[in-house]
Amino acid sequence: MSAQEQHETIEDSPVGWVASHIRRYVQTDGADGGTFHGVPSLLLTTRGRRSGKLRRTALMYGRDGDDYLLVASNGGAGTHPAWYLNLSADPTVEIQVGAERFTGRARTATAEEKIRLWPVMTKVFPTYARYQKGTDREIPLIVVERSESATD
Repeated sequence: MSAQEQHETIEDSPVGWVASHIRRYVQTDGADGGTFHGVPSLLLTTRGRRSGKLRRTALMYGRDGDDYLLVASNGGAGTHPAWYLNLSADPTVEIQVGAERFTGRARTATAEEKIRLWPVMTKVFPTYARYQKGTDREIPLIVVERSESATD
């Protein structure tokens, strides 16, 4: 994110329990909130595709080398989550993992990559497999590649 973007207000998820998780995460640099039910958790900031505002949510993640892996499961719903639609429109994102913050570029994994990476994410959070079986929607797997050094 640019210096200007760092001074913009970030709007946290409107979902109560997610907003609470984000507040704890930010206040403690991830010491409280760095895991969610034993699963690694990070904060993702995207730019709203319609509003242009910065939006932040907490997500479970996996790793593939230096890349961060996210699953746009939306709890198995038939629609994509807003954060996925946002990064599809503008792939520049900010990630916070613990106290570290960095800018990244997000993209949907190719079909070939997903074959290899989906088992990584279902090992992190096995419920993703159930979500995929329960919806007609192909649940996207997102790869976030670091695009610059830490910005904190």
